[in-house]
Amino acid sequence: MKLEELLSCIKTNKYIGNKDLEIQGLDIDSRKIKPGYLFIAIKGTATDGHSFINKAIEYGASAVLCMDLPEEINPEVTYIQVADTEDVVGQVATKFYGDPTSKMKLIGVTGTNGKTTIATLLFNMFKKMGYKCGLCSTVCNYIQDEAIPTSHTTPDPITLNQLLGRMADEGCAYAFMEVSSHAVAQKRIGGLKFAGGIFTNLTRDHLDYHKTFENYRDAKKAFFDALPKDAFAITNADDKNGMIMVQNTAATVKTYSMMRMADFNGKILEESFDGMYLSINDQEVSVPFIGRFNVYNLLAVYAATIMLGKDPLNTLVTLSTMTPVNGRFETIRSKNGVTAIVDYAHTPDALVNVLNTINDIVKGKSSVITVCGAGGNRDKGKRPIMAREAADHSDRVIITSDNPRFEKPEDIIKDMTDGLSPEQAQKVITITNRKEAIKAACLMAQPNDVILVAGKGHENYQEIEGVKHHFDDHEVIKECFGIN
Repeated sequence: MKLEELLSCIKTNKYIGNKDLEIQGLDIDSRKIKPGYLFIAIKGTATDGHSFINKAIEYGASAVLCMDLPEEINPEVTYIQVADTEDVVGQVATKFYGDPTSKMKLIGVTGTNGKTTIATLLFNMFKKMGYKCGLCSTVCNYIQDEAIPTSHTTPDPITLNQLLGRMADEGCAYAFMEVSSHAVAQKRIGGLKFAGGIFTNLTRDHLDYHKTFENYRDAKKAFFDALPKDAFAITNADDKNGMIMVQNTAATVKTYSMMRMADFNGKILEESFDGMYLSINDQEVSVPFIGRFNVYNLLAVYAATIMLGKDPLNTLVTLSTMTPVNGRFETIRSKNGVTAIVDYAHTPDALVNVLNTINDIVKGKSSVITVCGAGGNRDKGKRPIMAREAADHSDRVIITSDNPRFEKPEDIIKDMTDGLSPEQAQKVITITNRKEAIKAACLMAQPNDVILVAGKGHENYQEIEGVKHHFDDHEVIKECFGIN
């Protein structure tokens, strides 16, 4: 694509050099630049891409899009100056990859908890209904049955548009995407056209980045503010921020609820560790999911499917065939009747939701043993809250290492236990080694007891000092239970 055509979608302040270049590719990472590429210099939170302009030119960049022009101008390179590269990178990427979201319906899911489950279930629903689909998720990206590994909830704008471009080229009619608060704040979804957006809930998370809860909330809200008039916005009416999210959107607003009148209502009729019998908009359906939080997830999935024009009865039938997402309330049973549950819960609210679900089912007749930790180099404020919630909703708690990253696991554990009252502390022990912590929980458990192993869910690694070491909660539990 010609450089001039590529940049026709944005406002430029200054051009130096040849506009009639053929651009072979683009990137924000200088290490990925190849001959004929456009390098886009972004001022990031950790590094400033402007520092790598010369490195990008060494790798073959024929054009540079930047905010600050370098002191030394290379006569063989074209420089384009704009007010803010972060603002325009998404639009440029969308243009380069053929405006993929104009060729399919893209649905975004945002909120603190439930994004992965909702996006993945929608992807599986529409596949089962016979459509070709794409998925952008924390666990893995997919183009129909092709798995594409992921490292971020929402990739950078260029990777994202490249992925969506492939989906469009391969005939995907729908794409479902988790939209993180970071992605909104960092303009990673700029240039994309969403056919709909879903809000799950909002609780404390990512304050290491956003600094205040209000900033975090406003990043989520900005996603709905930007939805076009012909899109839909589905919001959780039972969350206190649910209606705030959609108060300024131009999209058609629909609500879902378990507690008040809404466009889509749900109620639990029966519940066990094998699943639930639900009423959704006065129609009864059996599903292999557990917990009130999953009723909300299923309501959001049902609502989005209806808003995309599908038949309600067929939607419920398909919904009844769905299975839980990997690492989300996954149950493993021992031969002597102990139930272990692996869940990704890594926020106080998510932990409470899972523990409330377990306690609603066991009704005090069995002990609940929780194994949990907290991630390193993340919001430290939630650590003592998570420890307190685990102690308040469990009979025994083992606090252990999660992904310590560049922190000492012992320091993270201390941050958690410092928040405990003397009464709560009596229920809690600490075992730094996660494998030993899970083993200890399995040894404590008596028949019919429930072990919750929280925090990592689908992850099959532990990140320590920048290195990911293989570690899978499922594998350790099965080893303890003597299951092959």
